[in-house]
Amino acid sequence: MPSEDTLAAEVAKANAEYRPIAPVEPTNIRPLLFIDIARQMATEEDWPYRAVTVEMASHLVPGKAIFHGANHIDAIKGVHERRIDVSILNPMATLAMAHRGVGAFAEPHEVALIAVIPHHDQLGFAVRDDLGFQSLEEIAAARYPLKISTRGSLDVCTSAMIDVVLGAHGFNLAAIEEWGGEISYDQPMPPHPSRIGRLAAGEIDAIFDEGVFIWVDRLREAGASLLPLAPAKLDLLEAAGFRRGTIAAASYSSLAADVPAVDFSGWPIYCRADTSDALVERFCRILVAKRDELVWDIGGPVQEPMPLERMVVESPSTPLDVPFHPRAAAIWEEHGFIA
Repeated sequence: MPSEDTLAAEVAKANAEYRPIAPVEPTNIRPLLFIDIARQMATEEDWPYRAVTVEMASHLVPGKAIFHGANHIDAIKGVHERRIDVSILNPMATLAMAHRGVGAFAEPHEVALIAVIPHHDQLGFAVRDDLGFQSLEEIAAARYPLKISTRGSLDVCTSAMIDVVLGAHGFNLAAIEEWGGEISYDQPMPPHPSRIGRLAAGEIDAIFDEGVFIWVDRLREAGASLLPLAPAKLDLLEAAGFRRGTIAAASYSSLAADVPAVDFSGWPIYCRADTSDALVERFCRILVAKRDELVWDIGGPVQEPMPLERMVVESPSTPLDVPFHPRAAAIWEEHGFIA
C-alpha cells in the first residue's frame, strides 16, 4: 500500500473526480456480497473450506491490502516478503521464533504485532501407558516406531512446533517414520473418536497436540499419560523461542502432578514493522469501532465484545514476545489500553 500521506493525497485526488454515492455502491457491492457469503460458508459444519485470504484493491489508486486468515506457518514468510499485509496464527511462540530466527526458522523474519487474541494453552505429548515410556528421551533412545496422531493440514504450525520440541530430543516426526512408525495428520481435535477413540483401542500409540484443556482429562480412560519435558530440554526450548509452560494438576482431575511443558498461548495478529501506517491505523480503529461485532473466540457466531484491553498487554494468555507495529502501539496508547 502507499504511505499514509501518499494514500491521503491519492484519495483526495480521486474524490475530486469520483465520490461514492453511498457506503454500499457499485464499486463494492460485489466484494461485500462475496465477503458476506464466505463468512457464512466458513461457519457451516458441512463446508470444509475455512481458510480465507482477502485482497482489497482499488479502481482509483494503486496498491493492495492483503489479509490472510489462516493458521499457516508459510504466511509468516508471506508477510516478511510483503506478499501478505496482515495475518494471524497461533501460538505466539511461532511468531517469536520467526522474529528471532530460531527454532523453526533459520533466519530472522520481519514481523510486528498488532494485537494478540487471548488463548491460554500448552503443547501435550501423550503416549499409551502400556508402552512404558516416561519421557521423549526414552522414545529417542529406543528409536521406537510410534503411531502418532497430530494436527492436520489446516494447522501446520502445530506439527512444526512439535518438530521443534522433538528436535531438542534428537529426532523429529520424519525420523519416527524412518523407524517404521506412522504419523496421522488428523484435523479433528483430540477428543474426537477418530483420535482419542483410536488411542483407547490401541490403533495409535500417541497424540501430540495442543488444546490440552479439552483432551487431557480423557487420557486416563484411553490408557495414556502425558510425558513431562525435562528441565534441561526446556532450557533448549526456551533458547529456541518457546516459553516454559505447565499443564497444571489443579486444572485437571486426571493428573496426579504438574506436567512440565512448553507454552502454546496467544493468537497474534501481525504484520511487518514497516507496513503502511495508514493500513495499520485503519485496521486498529476498526477493531475498536466494531469490537462488539467481530468474531474472536471459540463458540457461536454471536460473541462477547472483543477484549482489546487484554489483547495488547502481557499476560499468560497474551504473551507479547514480538514488538508492536509503531502505529498500532500509538493507537492502543491513544485509547488508554497501554501506558
